[in-house]
Amino acid sequence: MSTAAVWRKSSYSGSDADSCVEIAVCPGAVRIRDSKNTGGPQLAVSPRAWAAFIPFVAAGA
Repeated sequence: MSTAAVWRKSSYSGSDADSCVEIAVCPGAVRIRDSKNTGGPQLAVSPRAWAAFIPFVAAGA
């Protein structure tokens, strides 16, 4: 069984876009990274915190 994170970009990102935030949903955490620096730092938040954050992004807040 692979433990590698599966990273996804927003559907609003074009296929060439490299200025995006990527997320990976992992057990117990949602990991966030900059697509321009995939080997760089990552932020991990709880699924609950991520779910609370999404409505603010969708509203443009």
